[in-house]
Amino acid sequence: MWTYKKIIGSVSEPSLAKKLHQLEHHGMVHYVTLSADDILRRRLRVQTDSGQECGIALERSDHLFDGAILHLDEDAAVVVRTSRSHWLTLQARDVAAALELGYFAGNMHWAVTFDGTVLRIAIKGRVEDYQLRLQPMLADGRVTILSGAGQDEH
Repeated sequence: MWTYKKIIGSVSEPSLAKKLHQLEHHGMVHYVTLSADDILRRRLRVQTDSGQECGIALERSDHLFDGAILHLDEDAAVVVRTSRSHWLTLQARDVAAALELGYFAGNMHWAVTFDGTVLRIAIKGRVEDYQLRLQPMLADGRVTILSGAGQDEH
């Protein structure tokens, strides 16, 4: 089992992308797909898409990201991918409701992203549990669900 202790670079770096492209033509780029929770970790045991078991043990200053290259030589590469997250997309009725929603999401320690006036909550578990917690704001129209827990690119 290989253990990767540093990030070599990113798939978006032109010099590395060229090498990866060549390896990809020969089926020698292996991917490790991590969840939104696992991408935040520095130490974990994972399996590549080709079934190779490996470990990741990064320094505190290093952070995994989508496209991080863990291994690259003339024979093979190992690249990190993130799995798509499921999101609950919400719209607040007005500024007061938006503040209340933001405060509530923070108290719940929910991972969120903002897109203008839209709040997206990363779903970890059943979407119904989130809807139940939000029920008082949903019931009186302070908050509206724009989309359920479908997959999203964010």
